[in-house]
Amino acid sequence: MRNKADVDRLAEVYANDSYEIENVYRLVIQPKSIHREFITEKHGFLFIIRGTVRISINGTIYDLRSGSVFHAAPGMRMEAKVTSESGLEYYSVFYRLNKESTDSHNHACNVHFELELDVIPEVFEMLTILHQSVHMLDGIGKLRVKVTFLRMMHQVLMGYKNREYSSSPNEEVIEAAILYIKRNYMNPLTLDELAVIHAMNAKRFSYYFHKYTGYRPIDFAIHYRMERACELLTIGSFSVSDIAASVGYVNPLYFSRAFKKKFGVSPSAYVSKRNRRGDKEEL
Repeated sequence: MRNKADVDRLAEVYANDSYEIENVYRLVIQPKSIHREFITEKHGFLFIIRGTVRISINGTIYDLRSGSVFHAAPGMRMEAKVTSESGLEYYSVFYRLNKESTDSHNHACNVHFELELDVIPEVFEMLTILHQSVHMLDGIGKLRVKVTFLRMMHQVLMGYKNREYSSSPNEEVIEAAILYIKRNYMNPLTLDELAVIHAMNAKRFSYYFHKYTGYRPIDFAIHYRMERACELLTIGSFSVSDIAASVGYVNPLYFSRAFKKKFGVSPSAYVSKRNRRGDKEEL
């Protein structure tokens, strides 16, 4: 029987439990290849990059494709057959839970399940980073692995959760999109990226975002960046270049133009105006 992933419980596990990323592999398998039945030994994810595969685990069948994320736990009977003509490419991420979690039959990670997603390019990028970094022995390297894994799982779990709502997006999906923008405003954001993460095409996502917020998604990102820029201009004597970089603009001139379009004055004029107001209040 297929198990339905409990996204909120999984998020709690990966946010709070003790675990270690043990290995990350990238594999390319030839068309029609068969992996005979074996017993799984570790907790792990399969991230399908290209192709299709049919997996049988404890008698339950999963047909996985590009974008699918599959999870298994130790002690399960598993076999697989590549079903695509072009072969199969995937990453496997194995991790070790603490013993208390491993011994609990009710633990959210002690089951098999599939997270069906649309393809999210950022997840593939983070898998590449994990693959390159997993065997770093120093503290900074281990921290990078843990942070990358957490960022990736946030993307995966949010993508799955939003896909569940995508047939008729409700306000919760848009609230999640708003939160994502607020957490990532300092990074480059595109409409296509935001739409994919929230399991919609760009046109549909933009329509519903505007319906609930009154802003188009990128307009909202710009609005939020400008609000944060105002805060930085108010609380400190940072340069325009530093503030531009802090809110996601590589080009300070482009930032200044966007700021003036929003507030009617340049960043430097905004600071001068604020300082004059402060001097008058002191008098």
